[in-house]
Amino acid sequence: MQIDAHAVDSVASIPFLPISFFKTHQVIAENKSEAIVFESSGTGKGATSKHYVADVSVYTKSLTQQFERMFGSPKDWCILSLLPAYLERKGSSLVMMAEVLMQQSGHPDNGFYLYDFPALAEKLQRLNAAGQKVLLLGVSFALMDFAEAFPMHLPHTMVMETGGMKGRKEEITRQALHHYLCKQLGLKQVATEYGMTELLSQAYAEGEGLLLPAPWMRALVRDESDPLLVQSAGRGILNIIDLANIYSCAFIATEDAGVVYPDGRFEVLGRVDNSDIRGCSLLAV
Repeated sequence: MQIDAHAVDSVASIPFLPISFFKTHQVIAENKSEAIVFESSGTGKGATSKHYVADVSVYTKSLTQQFERMFGSPKDWCILSLLPAYLERKGSSLVMMAEVLMQQSGHPDNGFYLYDFPALAEKLQRLNAAGQKVLLLGVSFALMDFAEAFPMHLPHTMVMETGGMKGRKEEITRQALHHYLCKQLGLKQVATEYGMTELLSQAYAEGEGLLLPAPWMRALVRDESDPLLVQSAGRGILNIIDLANIYSCAFIATEDAGVVYPDGRFEVLGRVDNSDIRGCSLLAV
């Protein structure tokens, strides 16, 4: 598609790159080379997505500012990560996200967990008894397994799920997941993180609230039958603008169905039919 940049007169008229190109092409600015490569979990069949990141500091700055905007300084938190599927491979942006937050937190009890649920349970109980604010970041299937094996009351813990069962469990709605985790772990609400290999920024939701993107990030919707019909609000398939993708592509046509609201917040309803299951996708309705 040949696009005259001078003819682009609105956000909706910007051409969005199909996210599948990250599986088949090296998407990076001319005369730039990658400092690191983020790679998707490959839970679907076929090739994995690869994001060639030229400047890692852009990712860390984007991550830090959006986290602080939503949850305050990482120094206030002890950060625990239950990310077994991600820790077992290389190139996970989610693992780097947790590493960056742990470094900024500096809490001596920060740590990653694979399948050592007893050790995680002991640490959560000890930290909660001391009144320490804890962020437990986890992939959905692992959080469910942990909550089933070790029900407890965690008044000082914020559980943040990344969505997706990665083929380990039957997909359920986000509401059902949150209800189960709240019941098992004595929580008032569960937070959600929306991110992906192809984006260097995140959107977060607290409880059953809508996802709030970073200020340099915007969600739009395209019509399923006419992908060139893009609107700033409504129901359809999500297009994401992420200006942190300065050296790759800031305009991504995802494969997530969703709803964008007039205030810029959005929700993800599930995957588009016939698209790959992705590790960080939210749960299907």
